[in-house]
Amino acid sequence: MANQVRKVHYCKLMLPSRAGQGIRVLNALRDAGVSLLAFTGFPAGGGKAQVDLVAESLGAIRRVASRQGWKVSAAKRAFLIQGDDKVGAVAQVLGRLARVRINLTAVDAVAAGKRRYGMIVWVKPRDYASAAKALGAK
Repeated sequence: MANQVRKVHYCKLMLPSRAGQGIRVLNALRDAGVSLLAFTGFPAGGGKAQVDLVAESLGAIRRVASRQGWKVSAAKRAFLIQGDDKVGAVAQVLGRLARVRINLTAVDAVAAGKRRYGMIVWVKPRDYASAAKALGAK
């Protein structure tokens, strides 16, 4: 199967960098029936952590955020890529961006089992259209 490259929207949420904060967010989203396409979190400095939430519809995330009193960012864009896990799969995808001189903001990739992998790629907003073309994103 060829790679599937999707344009996705996400929002970020800043949390205190303390044990249990991420699970609190995930539980609230689960309880509201929100299915995430991707979730990533990392330290942001100053005792804060950033969580990026990717879903088919950010509206569902925003409704939960409103009920929970969370301040989520405006919609941002990234790419969700899924495909067959083979040697060099990630390098092949990222090579397309390198060839058109697009610098990555961030990337997370993981083997998903059953010879599949997934990754999420962030680029600067000014590079999004060019990256979408280079990746063949839908």
